[in-house]
Amino acid sequence: MIPSDLDAILVLLRHGETEAIVARQFQGQMETPLSAAGVDQVRRAAHALAFRDGAAVLPIPTIAPRFLIHSPLGRARQSAEIAAEAMTHAGIAAPPLRSVAGFAEIAQGEWEGLTDTEISARFGDALGRWRRWPERAYAPGGESLGQVFDRVEGALTELLGELSVDSAPGTMDRHQVLGYEDESPDQRPWGLIVGHGGVFRVTVCALLDLSPDHFWNFDFGLASISVVEIRAGRAVLRALNLESPKGEPGARRDATGAL
Repeated sequence: MIPSDLDAILVLLRHGETEAIVARQFQGQMETPLSAAGVDQVRRAAHALAFRDGAAVLPIPTIAPRFLIHSPLGRARQSAEIAAEAMTHAGIAAPPLRSVAGFAEIAQGEWEGLTDTEISARFGDALGRWRRWPERAYAPGGESLGQVFDRVEGALTELLGELSVDSAPGTMDRHQVLGYEDESPDQRPWGLIVGHGGVFRVTVCALLDLSPDHFWNFDFGLASISVVEIRAGRAVLRALNLESPKGEPGARRDATGAL
């Protein structure tokens, strides 16, 4: 899936809070808009991506991204539009937005639109199995993790191929420990994917070559930023679930380097 000599960066931005989340409903592929709070969450995250004005900068090249893609669901498209607008304000040439079906959220079938209490009452055993063994259970009428892995891996293969075009090949014959890296400006190609918590769990597992039973080992907060670095074809998780602080856009990070 990953070209053997690729040096690149993938940035994952989860959408913000939605009206369905406010109502405590399972979303899946159900359409639901961002709430007012969700719009503000994404604006803060987009500002962090575009302006990089913190005590500790994100491990992302300062050049324009090769692509800015989003899930076809409205909440992801709305979040991507906010990210593109922030890049434009920062003087970064944001590429045209592209919808990629492979990064749609996991279809939750008959659970979509129901609250946890309602699902527990009607599908308690299935919900319990999903939370314990996600590789073996899924919502009635929904997608299995195997199906989701197939479409995510197909989408990633195409995107990583795009990043490899006209890019300098990487090598393993360099420092692999942070702190020793070259201090010259980072010119590696990078791209932004705006999507969902469930499909991003699958994305990270696929990139790190982990089986579906590791699905619940990763989590993604609302409007959080995660960064996967590709070093000569090897995926390295550089940042996971960085969340923007409440307050004005551009608020500085705390001493831990968290957004």
